[in-house]
Amino acid sequence: MKNLILDKYRLILWMVALPWLICAQELDEKALLQKQNKAQLFVAEGNESFQNEDFITAEMAYRKAMSQQSNTVAASYNLGNGFYKEGNFDEALYRHEQAAKDATSKTEKHKAFHNIGNILMQNQLCKEAVEAFKNALRNNPNDDETRYNLAMAKECAKHEKEQDEKDDEDSDDKKDEKDEKNQEQQDQDKKDEQGDDNEDKKDQGDEDKQDGNDKEDEEGKPDEDKDENDKGDDSDKQQQQPQPRPSTLNGQQIKNLLEALNDKESKVQEKINAEKQKGAKVKNEKDW
Repeated sequence: MKNLILDKYRLILWMVALPWLICAQELDEKALLQKQNKAQLFVAEGNESFQNEDFITAEMAYRKAMSQQSNTVAASYNLGNGFYKEGNFDEALYRHEQAAKDATSKTEKHKAFHNIGNILMQNQLCKEAVEAFKNALRNNPNDDETRYNLAMAKECAKHEKEQDEKDDEDSDDKKDEKDEKNQEQQDQDKKDEQGDDNEDKKDQGDEDKQDGNDKEDEEGKPDEDKDENDKGDDSDKQQQQPQPRPSTLNGQQIKNLLEALNDKESKVQEKINAEKQKGAKVKNEKDW
């Protein structure tokens, strides 16, 4: 019985609320329709300004349209075209990607992807442009302009790949050259270190040799003392040797002495000759 009463009250509330729900739904649909109409009006205003090359006014109109209906494809697409014409490729790419996302027809998707490919080509992103043009042809395979742009993008991507490979090779060559130079430098540094070590060893050897010279000799005396002793011995030897005496004879005395010697030698020679005549042996020697 209690459940029956609750069901009866629910039915009454539903019957009372139903008209209000229907009215609210109608109001939402009406408001949405009004926003769509306003968005279309702003798009139209923007297109007119754009044709008159007044992009500032056109941009304002397109933004108003998007504020009424955020997924207005025409507003984002045309806004992207305006940015592209102004040379703002980054903003143009963003708006066309937005248009491609919100597009509901193949025609809208084709146009958006086609323009995305053109923008990517301007940014030298050929590989990405190839994919964009492919997406455009998926939505409209009969567009010859898109097909031509796709061929150009493929050629550009091929050139990009070759250039990247060449840059990689050049980078590897530079790296190898750098490694080779580093190795040469290391080898040279090693040689220099070895040369320094040899020089140090040579210097150490000279020092050891000098130290050895400073040590005592076999007799227990330093080399310097030995040298001095050697000098002393030489001096003693020189003192022990007979020294020539200066002559005390005058010139006349020397002359007389030479004459006497000559006279004595003549006598000796006469004696030798006399002995020869007798056949006897003589001993030739000077007894003076």
